[in-house]
Amino acid sequence: MTLPPVPENLKNHPRLGQWLDVGPDGRIRAWSGKVDIGQGISHALRLVVAEELQLAPEQVHMVKPTTVASPDEAVTSGSLSIQHSGASLRYAAAHLREACRARYARKIGVAPQAVALENGTFFVEGKCPAVYSGLVDADMLAVPVDPQHLQPRGGKPSALGALGRTDIELKVFGEFEYIQDLELPGMCHGAVFRPKTLQAQVDEAAWAALQPQLAAIEGVIEVVRDGLLVGVVAQAEHVLAQAGKKVEKADLWLSSPSPSRGGSGWGHLQRPGQIAEWLKSQPLDTAVILDRQPATPPPGAARVFRAEYGRAWLQHASIGLCCAVAQWKGPQLQVWSHTQGIFNLRRDLALAFGLPADAVTVCHADGAGCYGHNGADDVAFDSAWLARHAGGRPVRLQWTRQQEMANSPLAPAMTVGIAAAVDDGGNLLSWKQEVWSQGHGTRPGRGKTPALLGAWQTAQPAPVTMAVNQPPDTGGGSDRNSVPPYAIARVEVLNHRVLAMPLRVSAMRALGAHVNVLAAESTMDEIARSLGRDPLEYRLTHLPDERAKAVLREAARLANWGTRPDGEEGFGRGIGFARYKNTGAWCAVVADLVLEDEVRLKKLFIAADLGLVVHPDGARNQIEGGAVQAASWTLREASDIAPEGIRSDDWESYPIFSFVDVPEVEISLIDRPDMPSLGAGECSAGPTAAAIANAIHDGLGVRMRFMPFTADALMDAAQKD
Repeated sequence: MTLPPVPENLKNHPRLGQWLDVGPDGRIRAWSGKVDIGQGISHALRLVVAEELQLAPEQVHMVKPTTVASPDEAVTSGSLSIQHSGASLRYAAAHLREACRARYARKIGVAPQAVALENGTFFVEGKCPAVYSGLVDADMLAVPVDPQHLQPRGGKPSALGALGRTDIELKVFGEFEYIQDLELPGMCHGAVFRPKTLQAQVDEAAWAALQPQLAAIEGVIEVVRDGLLVGVVAQAEHVLAQAGKKVEKADLWLSSPSPSRGGSGWGHLQRPGQIAEWLKSQPLDTAVILDRQPATPPPGAARVFRAEYGRAWLQHASIGLCCAVAQWKGPQLQVWSHTQGIFNLRRDLALAFGLPADAVTVCHADGAGCYGHNGADDVAFDSAWLARHAGGRPVRLQWTRQQEMANSPLAPAMTVGIAAAVDDGGNLLSWKQEVWSQGHGTRPGRGKTPALLGAWQTAQPAPVTMAVNQPPDTGGGSDRNSVPPYAIARVEVLNHRVLAMPLRVSAMRALGAHVNVLAAESTMDEIARSLGRDPLEYRLTHLPDERAKAVLREAARLANWGTRPDGEEGFGRGIGFARYKNTGAWCAVVADLVLEDEVRLKKLFIAADLGLVVHPDGARNQIEGGAVQAASWTLREASDIAPEGIRSDDWESYPIFSFVDVPEVEISLIDRPDMPSLGAGECSAGPTAAAIANAIHDGLGVRMRFMPFTADALMDAAQKD
């Protein structure tokens, strides 16, 4: 049994009462700093606590995270919620259970090992039983959590994993309450209007004409201007639509001189060659991710495979719009937000408004979903900025569809080059992988100045935060999964971070793994097929990791690898594999598709090893969601950008997968109860992209290298091949 490592979150918040206590209703209250953004971690964390305490899940209440009472667990990202917060709560629950057992034993005068526990009740035959609410007190909660109380599982799977989420039915029938449904006494509504680029200027004559027009709209309470920002506070939400039309008609913002004259070379970048050229032509910060040299010189290479892969900029394109509510009470600010990081947002709001951190309270409220750094934190700033002009009334602010798609950070475009050499027997000798990409992070709470869009656009703006990458040992950014998992004597990996950001970029699900895995697994497929080897067998030959081999074999078993449907014209099948971040979940995907006028995905077969699976249905949901989104990125999505900003600001100009595009998905989880839990939400993205690319080659004989693989891109590639 490998116990989960003691998370840094638990080391930083060691007191038992920071994680668990007893509520007024007698239920156990569990506190987590990780937020539920639709992925169902509240349910999974509840199951973790209930299992250790031997309670029914309904006897555990997951408290919504707030900066007042929750442990600071940074940002909910990177598929780390169960891995980190789940492990912390498991340790805390085991401690609480044994502390209560010992207290009960002392009360009745027996040894702790004589005390039985069943359904949350401690008892010894012939003695009066006790429950948690009768045993827990402040002294017990004040002590540090002792990790020694957690016991080996002995191969037992999650005892409560079959229990379904309680929120799904409410969401299906429209009864679940999101932040958009939050109503506070005296609440008014706000909108903030801004330019589409970071370089614009205000036409002062246009503003002089616009301001009285906005103020004259019936229902407008206040019109505010600060630098590039124009804000309107109104009694009702429909009033803001009238204001928006007047702002659009006013043509308020002037374009600054073209950024290309400033050395960025920024233009209307759409074609793969243009994007790759732009990325490589910018100032670069180059880092050596790995330089592994063999102890003895390898034999000479019989063949070298070289290629470049990439993608355009991507948008979040969330169906649910970003929304926040803010209220000032004197010098105190309270914000309700669906942010991924309540403490990070609190820190940057305090910086932006010149407040001490404890003067700002951030309460998490459920949003409709999230898979990266979207506009949630920016909307929180907007609502707080406007609420200063609302006389103490709370202000609700929601972006429109166009604002959402034009102002949220983009996922960076990427180009990945690979040169792989094999010997006479087809064995891999060397591998060089180079990545060109902007950084994948401009999240709040990580710098000396606020990383909030509105704070960059006031009359006294904070400096624009340049996108950076996490260190490789914490998952990396554009370099994520750039180190191949295969046994290769010589490996060199370089990451070239682009030091230009005409438009804001930041994190999106899987970060650089989406392109790095596509590139590596396409190369493995190309090598295998060029050598006349089966792509599955070739991977297995070069993999030293048995858990990696297991997911590949399981995905192949699901798909009945090696067989093909009879007589289906244009059929293609491909496989892709990765261990997410090289430290997280193992995942293999087989894609079946048909090439018609465009790629039609038929089915995805997915095998994953997440260690101990807490909630199998939730894990499958996350894996499937990651795979379907990756399929949409790979086959459909590319942002339309130009010097004037993001032009793809609706569903027509930025198409995503619709329901008719979604393939059947079959998932097999390799449950390993004696191993620590690993996250599920991002592990399938890279393998899905690679499996699709390899299936296209299988069906068409064309190697697709730059996403999205649209019908036009397929035609171009076929003509060039």
